[in-house]
Amino acid sequence: MLNKKFFQKLKKDYDQNTGERRQIISRANIILHDSKRVIFSLHRGDVKTAENSINEIENTLKEMEKKFGYSRLIKEGAYNAGVEEYVEARMFFNIINGEKIDKIKDITLSVDAYLGGISDTTGELVRLATNEAAKGNFKEVEKIKNIITDVLAELVEFDITGYLRTKYDQAKQNLRKIEQIMYEVKIRMRN
Repeated sequence: MLNKKFFQKLKKDYDQNTGERRQIISRANIILHDSKRVIFSLHRGDVKTAENSINEIENTLKEMEKKFGYSRLIKEGAYNAGVEEYVEARMFFNIINGEKIDKIKDITLSVDAYLGGISDTTGELVRLATNEAAKGNFKEVEKIKNIITDVLAELVEFDITGYLRTKYDQAKQNLRKIEQIMYEVKIRMRN
């Protein structure tokens, strides 16, 4: 006593969902990889390559949202991981270019993507500060420390739980690291 048409519809919907899932995961993995490349380009001082990659990522994100819809995209863990890495890359790009950490226009992103990406950006800032200290650019190190301090001053206002709590705790550790770097810089400047 089965409604065959009901099962045929279920099969069709299931197959469509599976096909979409594969496409989303494939593109999300590219976004994740390309976002990491943006970060590495910025650390090498290759801002133009980073900018071109950011533009490509943003075009892909817009195409995906148009094709699948935001509510479909956020059901996939790979997509969420990719956009979080993109937010990290974008915020790091903004900082390098003297821009604000701010909402990204024309792309729908979750609160989790922003909080995770911004928290992770502090780690990239510590790496940048370490490289600047090695070059003797101590004023840059202090500017970076101030950015991380400002980020943590905002994040402390959130009641962050779950996996984002781990990211927040890592951001706090990054603040401690840059404070240690600043301490060592000041000690060396006195000697």
